[in-house]
Amino acid sequence: MPRSSRRDVNGLGVPTRFDWLKLQQFIQRLFMEAGVPERNALIVAESLVQANLRGVDSHGVVRTPIYLERIRRKMVDPYAEIAVAMQSESTALVDGGNNFGAVVGVRATDLALDMAKKAGAAFVGVKRSNHFGTGAYYALKAIERNMILMIMSNASQTMPPTGGVRPFIGTNPLAVGVPAGKATPFLLDMATSVVARGKIIVAAQKGQPIPLGWAVDKHGNPTTDAEAALEGAVLPVGGAKGYGISLMIDILCGVLTGAGYGRYVNNMYENWEEPQNVGHVFVAIDISRFMPLERFEARMEQYIREIKQEPKAPGVEEILIPGEIEHRRTLELKREGIVLPGKLAEELDAIGREYGLRLADAAF
Repeated sequence: MPRSSRRDVNGLGVPTRFDWLKLQQFIQRLFMEAGVPERNALIVAESLVQANLRGVDSHGVVRTPIYLERIRRKMVDPYAEIAVAMQSESTALVDGGNNFGAVVGVRATDLALDMAKKAGAAFVGVKRSNHFGTGAYYALKAIERNMILMIMSNASQTMPPTGGVRPFIGTNPLAVGVPAGKATPFLLDMATSVVARGKIIVAAQKGQPIPLGWAVDKHGNPTTDAEAALEGAVLPVGGAKGYGISLMIDILCGVLTGAGYGRYVNNMYENWEEPQNVGHVFVAIDISRFMPLERFEARMEQYIREIKQEPKAPGVEEILIPGEIEHRRTLELKREGIVLPGKLAEELDAIGREYGLRLADAAF
Protein backbone atom coordinates (compact mmCIF):
# COMPACT_ATOMS: atom_id res chain seq x y z
CA MET A 1 0.00 0.00 0.00
CA PRO A 2 1.46 3.43 -0.90
CA ARG A 3 2.66 5.47 2.05
CA SER A 4 0.36 8.37 1.16
CA SER A 5 -2.73 6.19 1.61
CA ARG A 6 -1.68 5.28 5.17
CA ARG A 7 -1.98 8.84 6.47
CA ASP A 8 -4.52 8.26 9.23
CA VAL A 9 -6.29 11.35 10.62
CA ASN A 10 -8.70 11.97 13.48
CA GLY A 11 -11.99 13.86 13.33
CA LEU A 12 -10.27 17.24 13.27
CA GLY A 13 -7.93 16.32 10.45
CA VAL A 14 -4.83 15.97 12.66
CA PRO A 15 -2.60 13.07 11.53
CA THR A 16 -2.38 10.11 13.89
CA ARG A 17 0.19 7.94 12.07
CA PHE A 18 3.77 9.18 12.10
CA ASP A 19 7.21 8.41 10.73
CA TRP A 20 9.23 7.57 13.83
CA LEU A 21 12.26 9.66 12.95
CA LYS A 22 10.22 12.71 11.94
CA LEU A 23 8.19 12.38 15.13
CA GLN A 24 11.40 12.24 17.13
CA GLN A 25 12.63 15.39 15.39
CA PHE A 26 9.32 17.13 16.10
CA ILE A 27 9.49 16.23 19.81
CA GLN A 28 13.12 17.34 19.95
CA ARG A 29 12.17 20.71 18.44
CA LEU A 30 9.41 21.12 21.02
CA PHE A 31 11.92 20.72 23.84
CA MET A 32 14.45 22.97 22.17
CA GLU A 33 11.82 25.69 21.74
CA ALA A 34 11.02 25.26 25.44
CA GLY A 35 14.65 26.03 26.27
CA VAL A 36 16.29 22.59 26.41
CA PRO A 37 19.82 22.38 24.94
CA GLU A 38 19.90 20.57 21.58
CA ARG A 39 21.72 17.43 22.74
CA ASN A 40 19.57 17.05 25.84
CA ALA A 41 16.42 17.59 23.78
CA LEU A 42 17.54 14.83 21.43
CA ILE A 43 18.10 12.40 24.31
CA VAL A 44 14.68 13.08 25.81
CA ALA A 45 12.92 12.83 22.42
CA GLU A 46 14.79 9.65 21.54
CA SER A 47 13.89 8.00 24.85
CA LEU A 48 10.20 8.84 24.41
CA VAL A 49 9.88 7.77 20.78
CA GLN A 50 11.84 4.59 21.42
CA ALA A 51 9.24 3.66 24.04
CA ASN A 52 6.51 4.08 21.40
CA LEU A 53 8.49 1.98 18.93
CA ARG A 54 8.71 -0.82 21.47
CA GLY A 55 4.96 -0.63 22.06
CA VAL A 56 5.32 0.90 25.54
CA ASP A 57 3.07 3.86 24.78
CA SER A 58 2.63 4.64 28.49
CA HIS A 59 6.25 5.88 28.55
CA GLY A 60 6.28 7.39 25.06
CA VAL A 61 5.44 10.81 23.67
CA VAL A 62 2.34 10.86 25.89
CA ARG A 63 4.78 12.15 28.54
CA THR A 64 5.78 15.17 26.42
CA PRO A 65 3.14 17.61 27.79
CA ILE A 66 3.97 16.92 31.45
CA TYR A 67 7.71 17.16 30.77
CA LEU A 68 7.18 20.54 29.08
CA GLU A 69 4.96 21.75 31.90
CA ARG A 70 7.63 20.85 34.45
CA ILE A 71 10.13 22.93 32.51
CA ARG A 72 7.71 25.85 32.43
CA ARG A 73 7.14 25.67 36.17
CA LYS A 74 10.89 25.31 36.82
CA MET A 75 10.49 21.86 38.33
CA VAL A 76 13.21 20.52 35.99
CA ASP A 77 16.48 22.25 35.18
CA PRO A 78 17.45 21.31 31.60
CA TYR A 79 20.76 23.20 31.94
CA ALA A 80 21.83 21.61 35.23
CA GLU A 81 25.33 20.18 35.42
CA ILE A 82 25.41 16.43 36.00
CA ALA A 83 28.24 15.77 38.43
CA VAL A 84 30.03 12.69 39.70
CA ALA A 85 29.83 13.32 43.44
CA MET A 86 31.84 10.28 44.55
CA GLN A 87 33.84 7.67 42.65
CA SER A 88 36.07 4.68 43.25
CA GLU A 89 37.38 2.09 40.81
CA SER A 90 34.06 0.26 40.59
CA THR A 91 31.47 2.52 42.26
CA ALA A 92 30.19 6.01 41.63
CA LEU A 93 27.47 8.37 42.79
CA VAL A 94 26.02 10.72 40.20
CA ASP A 95 24.25 13.95 41.18
CA GLY A 96 21.72 14.66 38.42
CA GLY A 97 21.23 18.26 39.49
CA ASN A 98 17.49 17.93 38.75
CA ASN A 99 18.07 17.60 35.01
CA PHE A 100 15.84 15.40 32.86
CA GLY A 101 15.88 11.75 33.94
CA ALA A 102 16.80 10.53 30.46
CA VAL A 103 19.74 12.93 30.25
CA VAL A 104 20.95 11.91 33.71
CA GLY A 105 20.36 8.25 32.86
CA VAL A 106 22.48 8.40 29.70
CA ARG A 107 25.32 10.06 31.62
CA ALA A 108 25.16 7.38 34.33
CA THR A 109 24.93 4.57 31.76
CA ASP A 110 28.01 5.80 29.90
CA LEU A 111 29.89 6.15 33.18
CA ALA A 112 28.93 2.65 34.35
CA LEU A 113 29.92 1.04 31.04
CA ASP A 114 33.25 2.91 30.90
CA MET A 115 34.06 1.99 34.49
CA ALA A 116 33.13 -1.66 33.92
CA LYS A 117 35.51 -1.85 30.98
CA LYS A 118 38.31 -0.87 33.34
CA ALA A 119 37.24 -2.67 36.52
CA GLY A 120 35.20 -5.59 35.18
CA ALA A 121 31.99 -4.42 36.82
CA ALA A 122 30.59 -1.14 38.08
CA PHE A 123 27.78 0.03 40.36
CA VAL A 124 26.60 3.58 39.70
CA GLY A 125 23.95 5.19 41.88
CA VAL A 126 22.06 8.37 40.98
CA LYS A 127 20.32 11.02 43.08
CA ARG A 128 18.44 14.24 42.23
CA SER A 129 17.04 12.91 38.97
CA ASN A 130 13.58 12.77 37.40
CA HIS A 131 11.35 10.26 35.60
CA PHE A 132 13.77 8.54 33.20
CA GLY A 133 11.46 6.70 30.80
CA THR A 134 12.01 3.02 30.10
CA GLY A 135 14.93 1.00 31.37
CA ALA A 136 15.16 -0.60 27.93
CA TYR A 137 16.47 2.67 26.53
CA TYR A 138 19.66 2.32 28.59
CA ALA A 139 19.90 -1.46 28.29
CA LEU A 140 20.05 -1.17 24.51
CA LYS A 141 23.01 1.19 24.79
CA ALA A 142 24.87 -1.48 26.78
CA ILE A 143 23.92 -4.20 24.31
CA GLU A 144 25.34 -2.06 21.49
CA ARG A 145 28.64 -2.12 23.40
CA ASN A 146 28.41 -5.90 24.02
CA MET A 147 28.01 -5.47 27.76
CA ILE A 148 25.43 -6.47 30.35
CA LEU A 149 23.53 -3.75 32.17
CA MET A 150 21.02 -3.88 35.00
CA ILE A 151 18.91 -0.75 35.55
CA MET A 152 16.69 0.12 38.49
CA SER A 153 14.76 3.23 39.48
CA ASN A 154 12.39 4.23 42.21
CA ALA A 155 9.26 6.27 41.58
CA SER A 156 6.57 8.26 43.37
CA GLN A 157 4.02 6.50 45.55
CA THR A 158 1.50 4.51 43.52
CA MET A 159 1.55 1.09 45.20
CA PRO A 160 0.57 0.07 48.75
CA PRO A 161 2.68 -2.23 50.92
CA THR A 162 1.22 -5.70 51.13
CA GLY A 163 -1.58 -5.49 53.68
CA GLY A 164 -1.92 -1.74 53.27
CA VAL A 165 -4.35 0.50 51.36
CA ARG A 166 -2.53 3.81 50.85
CA PRO A 167 0.23 4.13 48.21
CA PHE A 168 3.68 4.17 49.81
CA ILE A 169 6.14 2.88 47.18
CA GLY A 170 6.41 3.29 43.44
CA THR A 171 6.06 0.79 40.61
CA ASN A 172 9.85 0.76 40.81
CA PRO A 173 11.09 -0.74 37.52
CA LEU A 174 13.84 -3.26 36.87
CA ALA A 175 15.51 -3.81 33.49
CA VAL A 176 18.33 -6.09 32.36
CA GLY A 177 19.94 -6.12 28.92
CA VAL A 178 22.17 -8.98 27.67
CA PRO A 179 23.69 -9.24 24.17
CA ALA A 180 23.04 -12.54 22.42
CA GLY A 181 25.12 -12.60 19.25
CA LYS A 182 22.92 -13.25 16.21
CA ALA A 183 19.86 -13.95 18.37
CA THR A 184 17.50 -11.25 19.61
CA PRO A 185 19.04 -9.75 22.76
CA PHE A 186 17.61 -10.67 26.13
CA LEU A 187 15.94 -7.50 27.42
CA LEU A 188 13.78 -7.72 30.50
CA ASP A 189 12.05 -4.41 31.31
CA MET A 190 9.34 -4.61 33.94
CA ALA A 191 7.58 -2.65 36.61
CA THR A 192 7.22 -4.26 40.02
CA SER A 193 3.48 -3.66 39.79
CA VAL A 194 1.03 -5.85 37.90
CA VAL A 195 1.10 -3.12 35.26
CA ALA A 196 2.90 0.19 34.82
CA ARG A 197 0.78 3.08 36.10
CA GLY A 198 1.30 4.78 32.76
CA LYS A 199 -0.90 2.15 31.13
CA ILE A 200 -3.71 3.12 33.48
CA ILE A 201 -3.14 6.78 32.55
CA VAL A 202 -3.46 5.87 28.88
CA ALA A 203 -6.66 3.91 29.57
CA ALA A 204 -8.11 6.87 31.46
CA GLN A 205 -7.27 9.19 28.56
CA LYS A 206 -9.05 6.83 26.16
CA GLY A 207 -11.99 6.36 28.51
CA GLN A 208 -11.37 2.62 28.62
CA PRO A 209 -11.75 0.19 31.56
CA ILE A 210 -8.79 -1.69 32.98
CA PRO A 211 -8.62 -5.42 33.78
CA LEU A 212 -9.64 -6.51 37.25
CA GLY A 213 -6.57 -7.13 39.38
CA TRP A 214 -4.55 -4.19 38.09
CA ALA A 215 -5.48 -1.74 40.83
CA VAL A 216 -7.68 -0.78 43.77
CA ASP A 217 -9.64 2.41 44.42
CA LYS A 218 -8.82 4.83 47.25
CA HIS A 219 -10.74 2.63 49.68
CA GLY A 220 -8.74 -0.50 48.78
CA ASN A 221 -11.51 -2.10 46.70
CA PRO A 222 -10.65 -3.82 43.38
CA THR A 223 -11.70 -1.67 40.41
CA THR A 224 -11.88 -1.70 36.60
CA ASP A 225 -12.38 2.08 36.46
CA ALA A 226 -9.15 3.69 35.29
CA GLU A 227 -9.98 7.05 36.91
CA ALA A 228 -10.75 5.38 40.24
CA ALA A 229 -7.51 3.41 39.95
CA LEU A 230 -5.52 6.62 39.50
CA GLU A 231 -7.08 7.94 42.71
CA GLY A 232 -6.26 4.64 44.41
CA ALA A 233 -3.23 2.39 43.92
CA VAL A 234 -1.81 -0.14 41.52
CA LEU A 235 -1.01 -3.60 42.90
CA PRO A 236 2.39 -5.31 43.14
CA VAL A 237 3.13 -8.17 40.76
CA GLY A 238 3.15 -11.50 42.56
CA GLY A 239 1.68 -10.04 45.73
CA ALA A 240 4.16 -9.91 48.60
CA LYS A 241 7.05 -10.94 46.33
CA GLY A 242 6.59 -7.94 44.05
CA TYR A 243 6.23 -5.74 47.12
CA GLY A 244 9.54 -7.04 48.44
CA ILE A 245 11.34 -6.48 45.14
CA SER A 246 9.97 -2.94 44.96
CA LEU A 247 11.26 -2.23 48.48
CA MET A 248 14.68 -3.59 47.53
CA ILE A 249 14.84 -1.27 44.52
CA ASP A 250 13.74 1.71 46.64
CA ILE A 251 16.45 0.95 49.20
CA LEU A 252 19.20 0.74 46.56
CA CYS A 253 18.00 3.67 44.43
CA GLY A 254 16.75 5.94 47.20
CA VAL A 255 18.03 5.17 50.67
CA LEU A 256 21.56 4.23 49.52
CA THR A 257 22.09 7.05 46.99
CA GLY A 258 20.67 9.92 49.03
CA ALA A 259 17.73 10.38 46.63
CA GLY A 260 14.12 10.42 47.74
CA TYR A 261 12.56 7.14 48.87
CA GLY A 262 9.07 6.03 49.81
CA ARG A 263 6.93 9.11 50.38
CA TYR A 264 9.87 11.42 49.61
CA VAL A 265 9.90 10.72 45.86
CA ASN A 266 7.67 13.50 44.56
CA ASN A 267 4.91 12.96 42.00
CA MET A 268 5.61 14.80 38.75
CA TYR A 269 1.89 15.23 38.05
CA GLU A 270 0.89 16.56 41.47
CA ASN A 271 3.80 18.21 43.30
CA TRP A 272 4.61 21.64 41.86
CA GLU A 273 6.62 22.84 44.83
CA GLU A 274 9.58 20.44 44.90
CA PRO A 275 11.71 18.49 42.39
CA GLN A 276 11.05 14.75 42.11
CA ASN A 277 14.47 13.65 43.46
CA VAL A 278 14.21 10.24 41.81
CA GLY A 279 17.05 7.75 42.34
CA HIS A 280 18.46 5.21 39.88
CA VAL A 281 21.04 2.42 39.89
CA PHE A 282 23.07 1.13 36.92
CA VAL A 283 25.10 -2.07 37.28
CA ALA A 284 27.37 -2.84 34.32
CA ILE A 285 29.30 -6.06 33.65
CA ASP A 286 32.13 -6.58 31.16
CA ILE A 287 31.49 -10.02 29.67
CA SER A 288 35.11 -10.41 28.56
CA ARG A 289 36.18 -10.67 32.23
CA PHE A 290 34.40 -14.04 32.34
CA MET A 291 35.01 -15.46 28.87
CA PRO A 292 35.69 -14.24 25.31
CA LEU A 293 32.70 -12.35 23.93
CA GLU A 294 32.39 -14.73 20.96
CA ARG A 295 32.07 -17.72 23.28
CA PHE A 296 29.46 -15.97 25.42
CA GLU A 297 27.42 -15.02 22.36
CA ALA A 298 27.54 -18.60 21.08
CA ARG A 299 26.34 -19.84 24.48
CA MET A 300 23.51 -17.29 24.50
CA GLU A 301 22.47 -18.29 20.98
CA GLN A 302 22.38 -21.95 22.03
CA TYR A 303 20.51 -21.10 25.24
CA ILE A 304 17.82 -19.15 23.39
CA ARG A 305 17.58 -21.77 20.64
CA GLU A 306 17.00 -24.53 23.20
CA ILE A 307 14.36 -22.47 25.02
CA LYS A 308 12.48 -22.03 21.75
CA GLN A 309 12.67 -25.75 21.04
CA GLU A 310 10.91 -26.64 24.30
CA PRO A 311 7.49 -28.37 24.00
CA LYS A 312 4.73 -25.80 23.64
CA ALA A 313 1.53 -25.64 25.63
CA PRO A 314 -1.77 -26.02 23.73
CA GLY A 315 -2.51 -22.96 21.60
CA VAL A 316 1.04 -21.58 21.83
CA GLU A 317 2.73 -21.02 18.46
CA GLU A 318 6.10 -19.82 19.69
CA ILE A 319 8.05 -19.51 22.94
CA LEU A 320 9.43 -16.00 23.29
CA ILE A 321 12.19 -14.46 25.40
CA PRO A 322 11.91 -11.12 27.24
CA GLY A 323 12.27 -8.24 24.81
CA GLU A 324 11.51 -10.25 21.68
CA ILE A 325 7.99 -8.90 21.18
CA GLU A 326 9.25 -5.34 21.64
CA HIS A 327 12.14 -5.95 19.23
CA ARG A 328 9.74 -7.14 16.53
CA ARG A 329 7.35 -4.27 17.27
CA THR A 330 10.18 -1.78 16.77
CA LEU A 331 10.99 -3.18 13.34
CA GLU A 332 7.30 -3.17 12.41
CA LEU A 333 6.58 0.39 13.52
CA LYS A 334 9.68 1.73 11.81
CA ARG A 335 8.16 0.31 8.61
CA GLU A 336 4.49 1.07 9.25
CA GLY A 337 4.58 4.23 11.36
CA ILE A 338 3.67 5.02 14.97
CA VAL A 339 -0.05 5.53 15.61
CA LEU A 340 -0.97 7.98 18.38
CA PRO A 341 -4.40 8.42 20.00
CA GLY A 342 -6.31 11.27 18.35
CA LYS A 343 -6.54 13.25 21.61
CA LEU A 344 -2.77 13.08 22.12
CA ALA A 345 -2.08 14.03 18.51
CA GLU A 346 -4.32 17.08 18.91
CA GLU A 347 -2.52 18.08 22.11
CA LEU A 348 0.93 17.75 20.55
CA ASP A 349 -0.24 19.62 17.45
CA ALA A 350 -1.56 22.47 19.62
CA ILE A 351 1.72 22.68 21.55
CA GLY A 352 3.68 22.65 18.31
CA ARG A 353 1.65 25.51 16.87
CA GLU A 354 2.65 27.67 19.84
CA TYR A 355 6.21 27.39 18.53
CA GLY A 356 5.39 27.54 14.84
CA LEU A 357 5.82 23.78 14.40
CA ARG A 358 3.44 21.48 12.50
CA LEU A 359 2.86 17.94 13.71
CA ALA A 360 1.55 17.15 10.22
CA ASP A 361 5.13 17.43 8.96
CA ALA A 362 5.89 14.22 10.89
CA ALA A 363 2.99 12.29 9.33
CA PHE A 364 3.72 8.91 7.78
